[in-house]
Amino acid sequence: MTPKRLIVLLLFLGAGFSAIFFLPTTAKTQPVGIRLELPQFVGKWYGVDQKIGASELAMLASDTEFARKLYTDAAGNAIFVSIVLSGSDLDNSIHRPERCLPAQGWTIADSRQLQIPLASGQKLSVTRLHDVRQVPLSNGEVVTIYNLNYYWFVGYHHLTASHLERTMMDIQDRVFKGYNQRWAYITVAADITQGLVRFGHSEAETDAMIQDFIRQVFPEISKSPNEPAIASRSEKPAGLGSL
Repeated sequence: MTPKRLIVLLLFLGAGFSAIFFLPTTAKTQPVGIRLELPQFVGKWYGVDQKIGASELAMLASDTEFARKLYTDAAGNAIFVSIVLSGSDLDNSIHRPERCLPAQGWTIADSRQLQIPLASGQKLSVTRLHDVRQVPLSNGEVVTIYNLNYYWFVGYHHLTASHLERTMMDIQDRVFKGYNQRWAYITVAADITQGLVRFGHSEAETDAMIQDFIRQVFPEISKSPNEPAIASRSEKPAGLGSL
């Protein structure tokens, strides 16, 4: 995090904690801004539900909700999709993957933000992580696995690719508006299979595959036109690379 951004955040937090004593004892909770259901089919992709690990359940608040599928196509390609919806205790419901991926053995080699053009003409801001880990085989050899992980956060009226921006929005809503948002954290990820399997995908091909999938699944999990709209906070959200 840059010194300038740190000063702004500390001033904002200081003002927020000073004002919190004037809030009602019970804050209102906004409705969910996303459908907590992944479709069985997304274009050519077929999804199978995935179990939530015991360690993840133990780490997160008991009212955290999930939707998780592994999608495959006829060529054997695979895309992992997860939605984690926070409960009333946001601090213990969701967190950025930069915290949990290293605990799973992944090293984050690169983090950047980009925008994916949607069929609606809008652009979806996402954070893209390039991860790597070493996997030992039974014969003693070690295989290097590369993975691309795209994620973003959805609130009741907000959408952001930045954990810092999501946190500041949430504090502002709680302190100045007197309500909580049930934020959802969406992940779409796939391994870079070039060199691992026959006709495997390069990094560029994996990027194109994931982005095309996101364009198809985004309307499926977003609220319908007659439900509350999910709007981007800004065209140029704060980058996670400066955290």
